[in-house]
Amino acid sequence: MSVNIRVANAPVNFGIYAADRAPFTATELLSALAEAGYEGIDSGPIGYLGTVDTLPGRLADAGLALAGGWIDLRYGAEDGFSADQAGLEAALDVFTAVPVPDPVFAPRPTLACPDNAERMARPGIAYGTVEDWAGFAARVQRAADRCRERGLEPVFHHHLGTDVESAQEVEKLLEATDVSLCLDTGHLYLAGGDPVAALRDWAPRIKQVHIKDASREAMERTRAAGGDFAQAVRDGAFPVLGTGEIEMTEVVAVLQETGYTGWAVIEQDAPETGREPAGLLADQRTNREALRKAGL
Repeated sequence: MSVNIRVANAPVNFGIYAADRAPFTATELLSALAEAGYEGIDSGPIGYLGTVDTLPGRLADAGLALAGGWIDLRYGAEDGFSADQAGLEAALDVFTAVPVPDPVFAPRPTLACPDNAERMARPGIAYGTVEDWAGFAARVQRAADRCRERGLEPVFHHHLGTDVESAQEVEKLLEATDVSLCLDTGHLYLAGGDPVAALRDWAPRIKQVHIKDASREAMERTRAAGGDFAQAVRDGAFPVLGTGEIEMTEVVAVLQETGYTGWAVIEQDAPETGREPAGLLADQRTNREALRKAGL
């Protein structure tokens, strides 16, 4: 196990974003993930794990740290971006309320785009959707600067079905800003990229890693049937670690080779499947063991 990399989990693995009702309370989920061997957790929807007043105590009771959390901002237009600032500030209030003994493992505000309906309908097919890249990048930079003003280093998360999906779009954003990157192995792979090569090429900018396995075979099957991103998730585009097409030992090896330090967050983009909570938790135990066998 690396002393420079700690492994976290995330509420998205339990369908928290999609479900009308979470399968676990915050306290139940934190306790279960700590028992499964995780050292940290992503926030999930702001407020789910707790508020400024309650989250620090819940994390301390479970022995977990906060790895970061997702923040959607509409970078494509000034009016939407301005309207989203309140959500950014609310998230930063929560993140900065949590004590951080080691700055290397401070929570990373995860800056992301909202869903793009056209791309969600045809995920992983690279075509441009940003008309004003200069304005888009400038607003990403402003969001990153605000996070730093609040004492946290943000990371930008590329994602299938959004305006920044392909490796080429990631490169374009990195060239136009100084924002750090959250490299997501599964989303990059299904967008046609090579996550192992990207971990090397973008190493100086990578400040967080989201670990996913992925299946292009499942994605292609979904596309052929006319399915969208949500259907691809249901069809197994993001299987448990070790059962897809990404070689996790290579991912871990290049993280160690490049000297990455920080959080490795296991994410699986779980759908609202109606599965029993015990089955969802069993997947995350399997994921943790698979990453341990790979070297983390």
